[in-house]
Amino acid sequence: MLDNLNGKVCVVTGAARSIGLGISEKFCKGGAAGVAMIDINPEVLEQADRLSKEYGTKVKGYVLNITDRDEVLRCFEAIVNDLGPVFALVNNAGIVDQRPFEEITAELINKQMAVNVNGTLFCSQGAVKSMKENKEGRIVNFSSKSGKTGSALMAHYSAAKGAVIALTHALAFELAPYNIQVNSICPGITDATGVWSEVSSGYTSNLNLSREEVIKQFTSKIPLKRLTNIEDIVEMVYFLTLKGDYMTGQAYNITGGREMH
Repeated sequence: MLDNLNGKVCVVTGAARSIGLGISEKFCKGGAAGVAMIDINPEVLEQADRLSKEYGTKVKGYVLNITDRDEVLRCFEAIVNDLGPVFALVNNAGIVDQRPFEEITAELINKQMAVNVNGTLFCSQGAVKSMKENKEGRIVNFSSKSGKTGSALMAHYSAAKGAVIALTHALAFELAPYNIQVNSICPGITDATGVWSEVSSGYTSNLNLSREEVIKQFTSKIPLKRLTNIEDIVEMVYFLTLKGDYMTGQAYNITGGREMH
């Protein structure tokens, strides 16, 4: 097990804001030699520059559409050239959508799959080359509670996040001979994120409830009686990156007890 990330290069997708930004900052605090921050939002460049100055770590931002395989592979080549071989990849980037099942079109489900599944697969392909060469690596994929127990009004999102878990299992088997551990995390509703803002807005319109009523309704289902927060997720990702030597192919719940399998 590692005591710190000294000498290691870590890559985080969806890194411009909230969870991805928090993970990137944690890697800087953990002593990573380099942190690559990927996002389709150009704000990632400013955030990377800020973290680099604040922590004295080599942090570089990359504006990238993770659904374009060729573009993704070129980006990871650039990361290796700029920062060094990749040790850890956190596939945090994702999208959510909420609507009645009957309204889900081919375009909507294809978009969910393109970002949440294809993007995770393509970025893993980009990272795994240097991981294999060095005979070590960590990949942490973001699924969701909805990927285990599907959520009403989110059938297409649930399907995509379920596919991420299956992808995690397959990669864990295939990459184990190279000492690459692949796990996924399944957060519950996470406060102070763009996903929760979008989901809560969807529930207020689809269920005709106020935001306060939505929060109360969902919190009541959680044994620990609060929503997931960003720090809960950041700490689990960091643990899997630093200490996960004998942990692979798993889908870890971060739901306050709402999901227990």
